[in-house]
Amino acid sequence: MYNESHIIVKCKAQDRVAQKTLYTRYAPLFFSICLRYIKNRPAAEDVMIESFYRIYSKINQYKGKGSFEGWMKRIVINECLMYLRKNNNMNMHLELEKAKNISEPAQIISNINFKEVVELLQQLPAGYRTIFNLYVIEGYKHREIAEELGISINTSKSQLILAKKRLRALYKKKHNYHVNSNQI
Repeated sequence: MYNESHIIVKCKAQDRVAQKTLYTRYAPLFFSICLRYIKNRPAAEDVMIESFYRIYSKINQYKGKGSFEGWMKRIVINECLMYLRKNNNMNMHLELEKAKNISEPAQIISNINFKEVVELLQQLPAGYRTIFNLYVIEGYKHREIAEELGISINTSKSQLILAKKRLRALYKKKHNYHVNSNQI
């Protein structure tokens, strides 16, 4: 089995076995990232494949600084965002007035699993889902999200607040019980 640095060298030389190894290693992770952003499974698969194409074609730009996995994830996320933009799924719901008065508890339900989070995220509008993914899961700052998506920082913040509010409601509905708002 190839180690990561060997795979990178071989992929830079366009070695098909190394490319297949890279794909086999990272396809499940990258597909799960695509599914967090894109509801439609076949479209998420297409974006994942396009991401690998982009990784293979840009691998010479990776200079060994920082995590290779992180470099690839950035490409996958950018491909997801390009897909959403291209398909007009990035309509941000500008509900700043509603968001102003929502207090945002800091805790999260500890017994929720990743599969359930993805299922709940799939039910959000694309704008909410995208902001939630970028901020909560990927760790982007609101300034970075605003620059990446061409929106204001306040829009990013309000979208996140509204996404969390909608996730709370979806979680409560799914589990058919009242959840104290301080738990989520």
